[in-house]
Amino acid sequence: MIAVSGVTKAYQDGAVRRQVLRGVDLLVARGETAAIVGPSGSGKSTLLNILGALDTPDAGSVRVDDVDLTASRPSALASFRNRSLGFVFQFHQLLPDFTALENVMMPGRIAGRPTSSLSAQAFTLLDHVGLVDRAGAFPQQLSGGERQRIAICRALVLEPAVLLADEPTGNLDSRSGEQVLELLDTLRRRRDTTMVLVTHNPEVAKRCGKVLRLDGGRLTALEEPAVRERRHRL
Repeated sequence: MIAVSGVTKAYQDGAVRRQVLRGVDLLVARGETAAIVGPSGSGKSTLLNILGALDTPDAGSVRVDDVDLTASRPSALASFRNRSLGFVFQFHQLLPDFTALENVMMPGRIAGRPTSSLSAQAFTLLDHVGLVDRAGAFPQQLSGGERQRIAICRALVLEPAVLLADEPTGNLDSRSGEQVLELLDTLRRRRDTTMVLVTHNPEVAKRCGKVLRLDGGRLTALEEPAVRERRHRL
Protein backbone atom coordinates (compact mmCIF):
# COMPACT_ATOMS: atom_id res chain seq x y z
CA MET A 1 0.00 0.00 0.00
CA ILE A 2 2.85 2.39 0.87
CA ALA A 3 6.29 2.02 -0.71
CA VAL A 4 8.98 4.63 -0.09
CA SER A 5 12.48 4.26 -1.48
CA GLY A 6 15.55 6.44 -1.02
CA VAL A 7 13.63 9.58 -0.02
CA THR A 8 15.69 12.62 0.89
CA LYS A 9 14.56 16.09 1.96
CA ALA A 10 16.43 19.22 3.00
CA TYR A 11 15.35 22.72 3.98
CA GLN A 12 17.19 26.01 3.75
CA ASP A 13 17.56 27.50 7.23
CA GLY A 14 19.13 30.91 6.64
CA ALA A 15 22.61 30.27 5.31
CA VAL A 16 22.49 26.61 6.35
CA ARG A 17 20.89 23.79 4.37
CA ARG A 18 19.47 21.30 6.88
CA GLN A 19 19.14 17.70 5.79
CA VAL A 20 15.97 16.28 7.35
CA LEU A 21 15.55 12.92 5.58
CA ARG A 22 18.51 10.84 4.40
CA GLY A 23 17.57 7.96 2.12
CA VAL A 24 14.39 6.86 3.91
CA ASP A 25 12.88 3.49 2.93
CA LEU A 26 9.46 2.39 4.15
CA LEU A 27 7.02 -0.41 3.33
CA VAL A 28 3.55 -0.60 4.88
CA ALA A 29 1.20 -3.38 3.77
CA ARG A 30 -2.50 -2.96 3.13
CA GLY A 31 -4.39 -2.99 6.41
CA GLU A 32 -1.24 -2.54 8.49
CA THR A 33 -0.76 0.13 11.14
CA ALA A 34 2.71 1.64 11.51
CA ALA A 35 3.87 4.05 14.21
CA ILE A 36 6.74 6.47 13.58
CA VAL A 37 8.51 7.62 16.74
CA GLY A 38 11.58 9.74 17.35
CA PRO A 39 12.79 12.98 18.92
CA SER A 40 11.20 16.34 18.16
CA GLY A 41 12.57 17.89 14.98
CA SER A 42 13.68 14.56 13.54
CA GLY A 43 11.51 14.92 10.41
CA LYS A 44 8.50 12.79 11.38
CA SER A 45 5.96 15.39 10.24
CA THR A 46 7.96 16.04 7.08
CA LEU A 47 7.81 12.36 6.17
CA LEU A 48 4.08 12.26 6.89
CA ASN A 49 3.53 15.31 4.66
CA ILE A 50 5.41 13.58 1.85
CA LEU A 51 3.28 10.45 2.25
CA GLY A 52 0.19 12.67 2.12
CA ALA A 53 1.29 14.47 -1.07
CA LEU A 54 1.48 17.76 0.84
CA ASP A 55 5.23 18.03 0.27
CA THR A 56 7.66 16.63 -2.29
CA PRO A 57 10.98 14.86 -1.66
CA ASP A 58 14.23 16.11 -3.14
CA ALA A 59 14.99 12.59 -4.35
CA GLY A 60 13.56 9.09 -4.13
CA SER A 61 10.19 7.55 -4.95
CA VAL A 62 6.87 7.43 -3.09
CA ARG A 63 3.97 5.17 -4.04
CA VAL A 64 0.72 5.17 -2.08
CA ASP A 65 -2.29 3.07 -3.08
CA ASP A 66 -0.67 2.37 -6.49
CA VAL A 67 -0.18 6.08 -7.22
CA ASP A 68 3.33 7.40 -7.87
CA LEU A 69 3.24 10.64 -5.90
CA THR A 70 6.57 11.83 -7.27
CA ALA A 71 5.40 11.61 -10.90
CA SER A 72 1.83 12.93 -10.63
CA ARG A 73 0.56 16.37 -11.62
CA PRO A 74 -0.69 18.69 -8.85
CA SER A 75 -4.31 18.36 -10.01
CA ALA A 76 -4.07 14.57 -9.90
CA LEU A 77 -2.52 14.71 -6.43
CA ALA A 78 -5.36 16.93 -5.15
CA SER A 79 -7.92 14.42 -6.43
CA PHE A 80 -5.95 11.53 -4.92
CA ARG A 81 -5.76 13.21 -1.50
CA ASN A 82 -9.52 13.71 -1.41
CA ARG A 83 -10.34 10.24 -2.72
CA SER A 84 -7.87 7.98 -0.92
CA LEU A 85 -6.24 9.81 2.00
CA GLY A 86 -7.40 10.86 5.43
CA PHE A 87 -5.05 13.24 7.22
CA VAL A 88 -5.11 14.19 10.90
CA PHE A 89 -2.87 17.18 11.49
CA GLN A 90 -1.03 17.92 14.70
CA PHE A 91 -3.17 21.06 14.95
CA HIS A 92 -6.80 20.52 14.04
CA GLN A 93 -7.07 22.94 11.05
CA LEU A 94 -10.85 23.21 11.35
CA LEU A 95 -12.65 25.85 9.28
CA PRO A 96 -13.82 28.51 11.76
CA ASP A 97 -16.98 29.55 9.91
CA PHE A 98 -18.44 26.03 9.77
CA THR A 99 -20.02 23.92 12.51
CA ALA A 100 -18.51 20.70 13.80
CA LEU A 101 -20.88 18.69 11.62
CA GLU A 102 -20.10 20.78 8.54
CA ASN A 103 -16.36 20.42 9.15
CA VAL A 104 -16.70 16.63 9.35
CA MET A 105 -18.76 16.59 6.15
CA MET A 106 -16.39 18.87 4.20
CA PRO A 107 -14.29 16.18 2.40
CA GLY A 108 -17.48 14.54 1.19
CA ARG A 109 -18.92 17.85 0.02
CA ILE A 110 -15.75 18.46 -1.98
CA ALA A 111 -16.01 14.94 -3.43
CA GLY A 112 -19.65 15.54 -4.42
CA ARG A 113 -21.14 12.88 -2.13
CA PRO A 114 -24.92 12.96 -1.47
CA THR A 115 -25.66 15.18 1.51
CA SER A 116 -28.07 12.81 3.24
CA SER A 117 -25.73 9.80 3.42
CA LEU A 118 -22.78 12.05 4.21
CA SER A 119 -24.65 13.66 7.10
CA ALA A 120 -25.59 10.25 8.51
CA GLN A 121 -21.96 9.09 8.36
CA ALA A 122 -20.76 12.30 10.03
CA PHE A 123 -23.29 11.93 12.86
CA THR A 124 -22.21 8.30 13.39
CA LEU A 125 -18.57 9.33 13.73
CA LEU A 126 -19.42 12.18 16.10
CA ASP A 127 -21.41 9.72 18.21
CA HIS A 128 -18.39 7.36 18.33
CA VAL A 129 -16.22 10.09 19.85
CA GLY A 130 -18.91 11.39 22.20
CA LEU A 131 -19.57 14.67 20.41
CA VAL A 132 -22.92 14.20 18.69
CA ASP A 133 -24.41 16.84 21.02
CA ARG A 134 -21.76 19.33 19.78
CA ALA A 135 -22.59 18.90 16.09
CA GLY A 136 -23.92 22.45 15.78
CA ALA A 137 -21.05 24.12 17.65
CA PHE A 138 -18.41 26.21 15.91
CA PRO A 139 -14.68 25.52 16.49
CA GLN A 140 -14.23 28.52 18.78
CA GLN A 141 -16.94 27.09 21.04
CA LEU A 142 -15.11 23.77 21.43
CA SER A 143 -12.24 22.77 23.69
CA GLY A 144 -8.90 21.78 22.20
CA GLY A 145 -9.62 18.10 22.74
CA GLU A 146 -13.06 18.42 21.15
CA ARG A 147 -11.59 20.16 18.12
CA GLN A 148 -9.04 17.39 17.67
CA ARG A 149 -11.74 14.72 17.83
CA ILE A 150 -13.73 16.65 15.20
CA ALA A 151 -10.63 16.73 12.98
CA ILE A 152 -10.25 12.96 13.33
CA CYS A 153 -13.89 12.43 12.34
CA ARG A 154 -13.32 14.64 9.29
CA ALA A 155 -10.35 12.49 8.25
CA LEU A 156 -12.45 9.32 8.56
CA VAL A 157 -15.73 10.45 6.97
CA LEU A 158 -14.92 9.06 3.51
CA GLU A 159 -13.42 5.87 4.98
CA PRO A 160 -10.09 6.44 3.20
CA ALA A 161 -7.79 3.65 2.04
CA VAL A 162 -4.90 5.32 3.88
CA LEU A 163 -5.00 7.33 7.09
CA LEU A 164 -2.05 9.51 8.11
CA ALA A 165 -2.12 10.97 11.60
CA ASP A 166 0.29 13.38 13.28
CA GLU A 167 -0.08 12.91 17.07
CA PRO A 168 -3.78 11.94 16.83
CA THR A 169 -4.22 11.67 20.61
CA GLY A 170 -1.70 14.32 21.63
CA ASN A 171 -4.29 16.85 22.85
CA LEU A 172 -6.75 14.37 24.35
CA ASP A 173 -7.35 13.08 27.84
CA SER A 174 -6.96 9.34 28.37
CA ARG A 175 -10.67 8.52 27.93
CA SER A 176 -11.02 10.55 24.71
CA GLY A 177 -7.75 9.15 23.41
CA GLU A 178 -8.98 5.61 24.00
CA GLN A 179 -12.21 6.40 22.10
CA VAL A 180 -10.20 7.67 19.16
CA LEU A 181 -7.89 4.65 19.12
CA GLU A 182 -10.86 2.29 19.21
CA LEU A 183 -12.44 4.20 16.32
CA LEU A 184 -9.24 3.94 14.28
CA ASP A 185 -8.97 0.23 15.02
CA THR A 186 -12.60 -0.34 14.01
CA LEU A 187 -11.99 1.43 10.69
CA ARG A 188 -8.85 -0.61 10.07
CA ARG A 189 -10.63 -3.90 10.66
CA ARG A 190 -13.79 -3.01 8.77
CA ARG A 191 -12.20 -1.34 5.74
CA ASP A 192 -8.69 -2.84 5.78
CA THR A 193 -7.41 0.72 6.14
CA THR A 194 -3.67 1.31 6.11
CA MET A 195 -2.48 3.71 8.81
CA VAL A 196 0.72 5.58 9.59
CA LEU A 197 0.74 7.39 12.93
CA VAL A 198 3.37 9.80 14.21
CA THR A 199 3.36 9.68 17.99
CA HIS A 200 5.35 10.39 21.14
CA ASN A 201 3.02 8.19 23.16
CA PRO A 202 4.47 4.70 23.77
CA GLU A 203 0.99 3.34 24.54
CA VAL A 204 -0.22 4.41 21.08
CA ALA A 205 2.88 2.94 19.41
CA LYS A 206 2.42 -0.33 21.29
CA ARG A 207 -0.98 -0.82 19.64
CA CYS A 208 0.49 -0.61 16.12
CA GLY A 209 1.61 -3.56 14.02
CA LYS A 210 5.07 -2.10 13.46
CA VAL A 211 7.09 0.66 15.07
CA LEU A 212 9.77 2.65 13.26
CA ARG A 213 12.16 5.23 14.66
CA LEU A 214 13.21 8.31 12.70
CA ASP A 215 16.40 9.88 13.98
CA GLY A 216 19.26 11.63 12.23
CA GLY A 217 17.26 11.55 9.01
CA ARG A 218 17.17 7.75 8.89
CA LEU A 219 14.28 5.38 9.54
CA THR A 220 14.91 2.11 11.36
CA ALA A 221 12.45 -0.61 12.41
CA LEU A 222 12.06 -1.37 16.09
CA GLU A 223 10.93 -4.68 17.45
CA GLU A 224 7.24 -5.26 16.71
CA PRO A 225 4.94 -4.77 19.73
CA ALA A 226 3.53 -8.31 19.44
CA VAL A 227 7.05 -9.74 19.66
CA ARG A 228 7.82 -7.59 22.72
CA GLU A 229 4.61 -8.78 24.41
CA ARG A 230 5.46 -12.44 23.81
CA ARG A 231 8.95 -12.00 25.16
CA HIS A 232 7.63 -10.18 28.20
CA ARG A 233 5.23 -13.05 28.97
CA LEU A 234 8.08 -15.53 28.60
